[in-house]
Amino acid sequence: MSDALRPLAPWGVAALVLAVLPFIFASGAALTVMNQMAITIIFALAYNMLLGQGGMLSFGHAVYMGLGGFFCVHLMNWVEYDNLWLPLPLLPLFGGLFGLFFAMIVGTFSTRRAGTVFAMISLGVGELIAACSIIVVAFFGGEEGVSGDRTMGPTVFGLDFASQQEVYYLSAIWLMISAAAMYLYSRTPAGRMANAVRDNEERAEFLGYSQRKVRFMSFCASGFFAGIAGALFAINFEILTEENLNLATSGSVLLITFLGGAGFFIGPIIGAIVFTLLQTVLSLYTEIWQLYLGILFVATVMFFPSGLTGLIAIHFRPYHLGKISVLTKPYALIALPALGLALASASVLEIAFHARHAALGDEQMSLFGLSFNSHHPLPLIAALALGALCIWLLRRQLPSFREAWDEANYAGGPS
Repeated sequence: MSDALRPLAPWGVAALVLAVLPFIFASGAALTVMNQMAITIIFALAYNMLLGQGGMLSFGHAVYMGLGGFFCVHLMNWVEYDNLWLPLPLLPLFGGLFGLFFAMIVGTFSTRRAGTVFAMISLGVGELIAACSIIVVAFFGGEEGVSGDRTMGPTVFGLDFASQQEVYYLSAIWLMISAAAMYLYSRTPAGRMANAVRDNEERAEFLGYSQRKVRFMSFCASGFFAGIAGALFAINFEILTEENLNLATSGSVLLITFLGGAGFFIGPIIGAIVFTLLQTVLSLYTEIWQLYLGILFVATVMFFPSGLTGLIAIHFRPYHLGKISVLTKPYALIALPALGLALASASVLEIAFHARHAALGDEQMSLFGLSFNSHHPLPLIAALALGALCIWLLRRQLPSFREAWDEANYAGGPS
């Protein structure tokens, strides 16, 4: 492969994977999950333009996604009832423009300062718009929200987007367009200066760049792509409610970005995939899936501040040194007790939850294929004993693992 085409290889692989996924996971539920995943990736990448690239912590970024989605639902209704001619694939563009319009308004005063000031303004704006969603019924629909029908618009190449597969490919196309545009923006002088302002705003000022204008450009661009994500949400689910604007949604995208790794472009993508799988798949098996997600988030922030992507990135040095095989045995030795500790911890939480919240007389529970009485102390004692044993085994393996890690990262000859 020539040097000119090598940077395009990951994009080609991503496009190929997106194209074949519906043939591997053909069920309607799987397509819905993949649609949600594509929407979340766009939203997380848009948020990362603020946090990861511009150093602006926002607690209300769901506003721009939600407003873009509400506007697109109204467009769908205008197409249905007012004979507006507008093909469905163009709706995300209008959702992005509406998000951009509102971001330009808010950005004129919110981007004057970064840090705590910006975070508090974003929180205030988010709560303000969430409150307006209940008050301004004409636009937000009150507590019931606003719904639409995506199939009432003009067909595009014979497609009316009634099936989830057609909606998936539409979402995948906009995902590729949005991700490529955000990546290219990060390589422009404006994107580079956003990194400079994030790292040292005073030095950027000395170089002749206005930190406020740089933050304003990043904020507007982020609002545009968040609006695209909101429009795709409207197309996929055909309804928008107050939930799409509130603090919980803004907190979710913050969690996703930190979980994947805010310092990497691919970080929000990994975070969005993991979060969506936990939200949709894990929630089918346990009622306390949010607790597991919170534990994962806290553990990531404490032990892997660079996120899951950073955890992968730290293995690049041993790989380039040709010493990645040094870590094979240590990882294999700690994998089993680590898995056992995770299962034991989950067992303790599930048993305690069932014993506390089960219906009166419902003492039997099933966990990992085993049925037992959750009110009897023996299962809980067994889970605690297994966890203690796994912790002991992990502590025994840690010294040898540290030695192997130092050896794998040593640039010289054999130590």
